[in-house]
Amino acid sequence: MNTTTTLPDQKKVGMVSLGCPKALVDSERILTRLRADGYAMSADYAGADVVLVNTCGFLDSAKEESLAAIGEAIAENGRVIVTGCMGEEADAIRAAYPQVLAITGAHQYEQVVEAVHTHAPPSQGPFVDLIPQPSEADIKLTPRHYSYLKISEGCNHSCAFCIIPQLRGKLASRRVDAVLREAEKLVEAGTRELLVISQDTSAYGVDTRHEPRLWKDREVRAHMTDLARELGQLRTPEGTPPWVRLHYVYPYPHVDAVIPLMAEGLLTPYLDIPFQHASPAVLRLMRRPANEAKVLERLKNWREICPEIAIRSSFVVGFPGETETDFQYLLEWLEEAQLDRVGAFRFEPVEGAAANALPDPVAEDVKEERYARLMEVTERISAAKLAAKVGSTMPVIIDEVGEPDEDGDIGATGRSQADAPEIDGQVFLRNVSPAVVPGQIFQVLIEDADAHDLYGVIAGK
Repeated sequence: MNTTTTLPDQKKVGMVSLGCPKALVDSERILTRLRADGYAMSADYAGADVVLVNTCGFLDSAKEESLAAIGEAIAENGRVIVTGCMGEEADAIRAAYPQVLAITGAHQYEQVVEAVHTHAPPSQGPFVDLIPQPSEADIKLTPRHYSYLKISEGCNHSCAFCIIPQLRGKLASRRVDAVLREAEKLVEAGTRELLVISQDTSAYGVDTRHEPRLWKDREVRAHMTDLARELGQLRTPEGTPPWVRLHYVYPYPHVDAVIPLMAEGLLTPYLDIPFQHASPAVLRLMRRPANEAKVLERLKNWREICPEIAIRSSFVVGFPGETETDFQYLLEWLEEAQLDRVGAFRFEPVEGAAANALPDPVAEDVKEERYARLMEVTERISAAKLAAKVGSTMPVIIDEVGEPDEDGDIGATGRSQADAPEIDGQVFLRNVSPAVVPGQIFQVLIEDADAHDLYGVIAGK
């Protein structure tokens, strides 16, 4: 029997931003990251689970203003995290307000976000989070070498199984120059992989009529293809292009225009497309576009333009009204589509979703059986695709370097361009140099593979 999942209340963050325009940009960066992590913003002290005070410490008068703002936030809310320029004077702040939860300095984005995670853990879970979370009890902070770049909030779709429009409203795109400025700052600060996210990346700028903004002495439209092209122009301090990975890309016709950018090396050859199903009947029940035949043709064309492209998607099994015929249609579609990475979810009613009222619910044991069959098909496809990579050399970004074993050998874990963090596979490396650090990108010789992961050694070793 189906039970409806009740979502926990969304955690809210308040922000007081003082000082110069640079501090304001820092505040925008922090809030953008927190929104991507599932937090809502609070317009007042009373509604906030925690309050951030971004301080100024340039002049004595500015310090006095910062201390006064901290005192006000403590008096009105009580749960305060301090960041910004005056954060360098932590002793003075704690002497005045020992109850402050955490203090970080200017531009310390990761530490600020970590402090918020610690003192007000996000509570939305897998139904509305954009960034993968391993578990409620073990929330992983993004490491320095990859960063999520959120380009919009909300969604204009009305999918029957989803409540994001009720939670986060209609599509609200960020200014394209603000997005590019944030991306540039991230790359300058050490990011080597940008993961572009939103609820609907393909619709970016629709709400602003693709309003152009001046960027680097030229006008750039708020449009997915224009944004992708500009992100492809970014360079690290070492002069190399960062990986730029597109997530939540609905297959609108203009998506075809980004595939040549991947073939040119401006974008990571990877698309995360939320297909959800293939059966036209189920897609109609889901209130999703039902053009699965055309999608197959486009997948073929994309692979002709960019043979390295990896396509990942997720699918829902056991949606109300899904018949065995519908499910078999999905399996046959997957055999033809040959997607590189696939995730699957058993349908679960969520409080407020229109799908809850649909007739013909699928029994739980049938959901489990269909889920197992789907995963068997997709694992077989994945295993064959990965086996074909054995003997080839490919770029791999290092995520983690291990400790030496009893023989002194050091292993490392990384990802190929076909693998997004937390949701796709990994590349396990043997015998790496002690000088290797996370964020570096190496050419790796692939020596072995299984259904999900690759195994290899840095080329030339």
